[in-house]
Amino acid sequence: MRGQALYTPDSYNDVGFVHLSTPQQVHLPANRLFSGREDLVLLRLDPARLSAPVRWEPGVPSDPRSMLFPHLYGPLPIAAVTAVLDYRPGPDGTFGTPQIQ
Repeated sequence: MRGQALYTPDSYNDVGFVHLSTPQQVHLPANRLFSGREDLVLLRLDPARLSAPVRWEPGVPSDPRSMLFPHLYGPLPIAAVTAVLDYRPGPDGTFGTPQIQ
């Protein structure tokens, strides 16, 4: 990881990992934390470019019980980002499942 550009979100120091989501589940944290915001983007990642372990773990109690979220146990290498996509809420301010090709 030396010399590699890395991103470490503010929450990393508190929880010890970077929160990630699949396209099918990203609407859950987006609605919980950012409902109505018009400035969100989705980062598409190449898992082969991640330099730390990813563990699939439960989200918060209100998430579906069987749903596990990917958590990256290290900083996010900028080189793992393969696309930056706009993520806008619907007219009612809520986010849905993004249509990602």
